[in-house]
Amino acid sequence: MPQRALEEDKEMLIRYYRKAGILRSPEVERAFRKVPREEFVLSGYRDMAYVDRPLPIGYGQTISAPHMVVMMCEALELKPGHKVLEVGTGSGYHAAVIAEIVAPEGSEDQGLVVSIERIPELVEYARRNLERTGYLGRVRVICGDGSKGYPEEAPYDRILVTAAAPRVPKPLVEQLKVGGILVIPVGSLYLYQDLLKVRKLPSGEVSVENLGGVAFVPLVGKYGWRL
Repeated sequence: MPQRALEEDKEMLIRYYRKAGILRSPEVERAFRKVPREEFVLSGYRDMAYVDRPLPIGYGQTISAPHMVVMMCEALELKPGHKVLEVGTGSGYHAAVIAEIVAPEGSEDQGLVVSIERIPELVEYARRNLERTGYLGRVRVICGDGSKGYPEEAPYDRILVTAAAPRVPKPLVEQLKVGGILVIPVGSLYLYQDLLKVRKLPSGEVSVENLGGVAFVPLVGKYGWRL
């Protein structure tokens, strides 16, 4: 598919998301428009980059549907300068969209995305994608158990989990700044999950908002599923 057709497909999604109330902020719209999703999917799926559905990226994993990336970015309330922990790098696309918001080129407030992926082959795949598209300097990709977080860079302004956990992992709450936001799908192994927006209060307790039903691959790890 020619690049022009891909851009037209992207603009159609943006108009639909605006109308549906999914896309609300100019920052998320700018990032979604700028980051080329077609560079983060397998070559055989390039023509489907702006079909609103998850796509396989190998190793039993998927790149999230575009609307879910938009919804989660909106829920995170991202700002330039934020340090963000992403659990589940996948192909690197969601990390690039976040980086475009928290560390935009030319901004004095340069944030950072720390992204953890448990599958070594996907770590390398994501790094190649991010380097090719110019985001590797703003995204640090680490191989490890994301359910344990990454205390070496804590605390984080925001934490995003792109796989479903049986419950909110305690280490992620501990590594979140006071006033910070954690967005995570929680529920059963494959179906009947809820997307939760967790905000850390000054007391150390959290407030939880249910953003609705979702379906994600499982979060595998010490504080996730033991598969």
